[in-house]
Amino acid sequence: MSNSSPTKYIDIQHVEQTFKTKKGLFPALKDINLTVAKGEFVTLIGHSGCGKSTLLNLIAGLTTPSHGVLLCADREIAGPGPERAVVFQNHSLLPWLTCFENVYLAVERVFAATESKAQLKARTESALALVGLTAAAQKRPGEISGGMKQRVGIARALSMEPKVLLMDEPFGALDALTRAKLQDELLEIVAATQATVVMVTHDVDEAVLLSDKIVMLTNGPAATIGEVLTVELPRPRKRVALADDAQYQQYRKAVIDFLYTRQAHVEKVA
Repeated sequence: MSNSSPTKYIDIQHVEQTFKTKKGLFPALKDINLTVAKGEFVTLIGHSGCGKSTLLNLIAGLTTPSHGVLLCADREIAGPGPERAVVFQNHSLLPWLTCFENVYLAVERVFAATESKAQLKARTESALALVGLTAAAQKRPGEISGGMKQRVGIARALSMEPKVLLMDEPFGALDALTRAKLQDELLEIVAATQATVVMVTHDVDEAVLLSDKIVMLTNGPAATIGEVLTVELPRPRKRVALADDAQYQQYRKAVIDFLYTRQAHVEKVA
């Protein structure tokens, strides 16, 4: 009798994550409650060690919570699934395969049982075209730039037609110009695919530019959600126009205030 609410496509209820370490139990996350609507773009931001990637891994089903429950489309997340695709900072491409073959592997895994080889090939080509890599399809990862490798990682994730795209600092290792270009492309891709996105970032401008909602985590251990900021900037968003936008600056200031005033990070000296 489940009437799934569009405001609760991903539903995280009282989630906690504790890790066993040599020094005993380490509480990474405490009492995380969050809902993500269908088609919403949500970023997780906070200082290093606040559990952003831990929370993303829980949504991906790569780890299970010590306490609480995570739901996606009213079903408990009990492991990885093709409806939730992950893009890591390290693109994790197989170096001996071409860009086409790296994407084809994912397509084959999800659709081989129901589609012909021609259909699988078309899906792969379509995903590469979406990220502007048709011309590089037959190149291997060692022959392309860092930004292009990250595009292949995004194409591979999108090729699975996921309902949810999970991204862990996907542009963190790139130079500023490449990063900006891929952020702009991601805005276009998400508008075209209507995917629900949860993305980890440490970049305030990236969070404001991309997000519908910015989830700010308190410092670890036992990190929790300190504040959720709703970003009501109209889409499509253009970074040049937003640079002087008073509302954009206000959102930016709110995130910086949270991170550097209310959650001022004290580096521990080893």
